[in-house]
This record gives sequence, C-alpha cells and structure tokens, in this order.
Amino acid sequence: MTGVGSGFGRLLAEQLLARGDRVAGTVRRPDAVADLRAAHGDAFSVHRLDLTDTGRIRGVVVDAAAALGRLDVVVSNAGYGLFGAAEELNDAQVTHQLDTNLLGSIQLVRAALPHLRAAGGGRVLQLSSSAGQTAWPGSSLYNATKWGIEGFCEAVAAEVAPFGIGVTIVEPGAARTGFGATGLRVAEPLDAYDSSPAAYVHGFRDGGLPGVIGDPARMAAAMIASVDQSPAPLRLVLGSDSWAAVTASLEARLEQVRGQRATAGATDG
Repeated sequence: MTGVGSGFGRLLAEQLLARGDRVAGTVRRPDAVADLRAAHGDAFSVHRLDLTDTGRIRGVVVDAAAALGRLDVVVSNAGYGLFGAAEELNDAQVTHQLDTNLLGSIQLVRAALPHLRAAGGGRVLQLSSSAGQTAWPGSSLYNATKWGIEGFCEAVAAEVAPFGIGVTIVEPGAARTGFGATGLRVAEPLDAYDSSPAAYVHGFRDGGLPGVIGDPARMAAAMIASVDQSPAPLRLVLGSDSWAAVTASLEARLEQVRGQRATAGATDG
C-alpha cells in the first residue's frame, strides 16, 4: 500500500493491522509511521518510496512481497491534488502531478501484477476520486490524472480477470483526511483569471476544501470490505457528494452524445 503516512493510507493501515492483517506500506518519511511500527512489529513493514522515482517501484514491490511472503491486495493510494487554471500552472507542477498521480500509479500496478498472478489471484484497489468522472474548472491537471488512471485501470481489469485478479477503482468524495492541509497544492494566480470559474480554487490556500462531509474511517472500512466482494466491483463510489457528482456527470455526457446518433452514422463509409 502506497502512502500510509497520512490520509486514507494511514487509516487503511490502522484498520487492517487492528484486525490482524499484515501490511507493507510505503512512505516518504518513515518517522510518520514510527508509532504503527512500534505497535505492530513484523506485521507492518515500512518501505521508503517517492512515486516520482519510478525506477525504484519494482524493487520496493519485490521487497514488500518478500516481507509479507506473498501479495494478496495492492492498494495504490499515494497522490495529491494540484489546483489552479491550466495556464496558471508551471511546467514543473504539471510534470510532478502527472508523475505522481498517473505514472507512479501505473508503474505500481504493473509492478504488482506478476506477484498477483504468481499467487493465483488477488485484488488491486486504485484510489481515484469523484474527479475521475467529473471535471471542474481549476482542477484540470488533477482531473487529467484521475481520468487517466481510471481509463488505465478499467482496461487492466479486463486484461487480468482471467488470472483471478480483480481491480476496483475507488471514487471517494471529499473526506476529512487532512487532504486540504497536506495533499493540496494551489498554483500562483494570474489576474486574468480573477473572473474565471477557476478562481474559486484560490480560496483553498486559506483553509483547504470547504464543506467536507465524508467520514474517512467509514470510507476506509468500505474499501476493505470491498475486497471480499466477488466479483470485484469495478468502481466503488463513496460519499453522497461523490454519488451526486458522478451521476450528474455521466447523465450530462450521455445527453450530449445521444442526439448525435444520426450525424455520427453519417460518417460511415
């Protein structure tokens, strides 16, 4: 499991260890989980990893599998949100967001699949967001990473089903995980966008995400429970806000294309 130092990763690790499971988790700072290591000993192995260092991912997965004896469930959790109008973001911010949320997650799943095949099956949980099915001004790069990883995982789910490997894309709404304090970055504003719909994200600098209703402990418990579902749910929507946003987005997209059936067919040869 990546990103066990805070947020959903930390909660998932706590709940799994409390019920007697063994967990291998990655962090950028091992001291962030020193208390869990002290409390659970060999049941919790800690591996240093920054997802942008993709060259280390396969080695860390090998080490985690060795520590546990085998891999049954792989949770791709680590990531953060980058907000601001597309023009407000600098090149380094764009690259880092893609490297962390998208490329790092892709490489983690790819590295884990041989171990799950060797074990005769298992489960991949990919943390996405309601932002993987919706798009808002001011979150174009975050949306790009979440829509991208959802497309990747949906295709991979079909590829690995014959091996008994299930893939679940988790789409939580806003949750009280501390994301606003530690997992959120906002671009420097451009005056030209003061009247743009994207300008609302500048308020995130002062207090994080407003109006958060999601209970992260309940969401973590739902993720864990989904592992026992058979077949694996391709998507797991968590939070009434996520459900409302995702269904509205899907219905709007269908409405936009349904009326184009005749014109689409007119281009057939």
